[in-house]
Amino acid sequence: MTAPLPDDCDDAQPITPVLPAARRSRQARVVWGDQVVTVGGDAPVRVQSMTNTDTVDVIETAIQVKELAQAGSELVRITVNTPEAAKAVPAIREQLDRMGVAVPLIGDFHYNGHTLLTEYPDCAAALSKYRINPGNVGKGQKRDRQFAQMIEAACRHDKPVRIGVNWGSLDQELLARLMDDNARRAEPWDAKPVMYQALVQSALQSADWAQELGMSPDQIIISCKVSGVQDLITVYQALARRCDYPLHLGLTEAGMGTKGTVASAVALGQLLQQGIGDTIRVSLTPQPGEPRTQEVVVALEILQALGLRNFNPSVTACPGCGRTTSTTFQELAKQIDDHLRAMMPVWKSKYPGVENLKLAVMGCIVNGPGESKHADIGISLPGTGEAPAAPVFIDGQKAMTLRGEGIAQEFHRIVENYIERRFGSATAST
Repeated sequence: MTAPLPDDCDDAQPITPVLPAARRSRQARVVWGDQVVTVGGDAPVRVQSMTNTDTVDVIETAIQVKELAQAGSELVRITVNTPEAAKAVPAIREQLDRMGVAVPLIGDFHYNGHTLLTEYPDCAAALSKYRINPGNVGKGQKRDRQFAQMIEAACRHDKPVRIGVNWGSLDQELLARLMDDNARRAEPWDAKPVMYQALVQSALQSADWAQELGMSPDQIIISCKVSGVQDLITVYQALARRCDYPLHLGLTEAGMGTKGTVASAVALGQLLQQGIGDTIRVSLTPQPGEPRTQEVVVALEILQALGLRNFNPSVTACPGCGRTTSTTFQELAKQIDDHLRAMMPVWKSKYPGVENLKLAVMGCIVNGPGESKHADIGISLPGTGEAPAAPVFIDGQKAMTLRGEGIAQEFHRIVENYIERRFGSATAST
């Protein structure tokens, strides 16, 4: 006998999907030449990354910027820390333009940004945006003067800025003042809430000051980066309640490999689901031999998993179990996924909409046919003890059954033909 439903559960009402909340930030623009990347408002959540090359090495830096852009990064930050690096920035921009890479460059400034932006105007002009860390612009009166110089350079060259606070380089004078104020409370807070307050105040006071110096509010993006998941969520929730600036999200020093990937996905995923965040960066420490582009891949996957954006066709594949002792479906899933990612730089322009394609590569009869029917194209490979046949489903209908040694090659061909037939027509009609 079926158990009765709880009083608050009405099976006559539809169960609606939970979607990310709408973002409430104003919009900013980051421009280079004809390339305009809108940030905030109703623009897509943007993916950002950062090079780890020596900026003085023009060719190596330009190559890495190109790799990051091709992987899907829409904004790329480079370190500008010395006069030599500042001199190299225009050459990097020129090299990128020669290579046809229009991605905007962001200059990352600490300690001496006021000097570099003032003394090297070609550098200031070649960059599309400046990152300013309020904790690293000086102390006392020197801090005020040097911050003002950087904002004046941004206004002079009509560049947006990101006021990027980081708890590893937090303004110690502000933190000490808030700690002193807290000590005088009848019931002092714990240290961590005071630090949260210092992060948020540093960002918002700096943004207000930038406006007083003449910067338009729609040219300001802010961030408050920390390395703890719960800390990041707490700080950004407070930040989003108190301003409508576009917010850049990132779990700073997230770590290496699985740890960094999971921590970033959990933190950024929760905030993005709440409608908080307009640009994101996944700050992974590359494993030895791992390409820098891995941080971009993870950022894209976070946005795609949340349904906020589609970048690559998705491949659903089962994890395998005792029914699937053959590794055929694992190998085929990897081959298909690798092939789709490799072809996307070409397919983006050739096959508009191909990033929405859904594929399924399943390993046995239990969920194989069902998952395959939910995908645009799906294949259910034979599991242990099953007949050596692989039914293929196209647009929810069984289209054919593959047999023999060439199943993988034949499925590749079917996928290619489907893409050409479905998405090639979009190009032909334009």
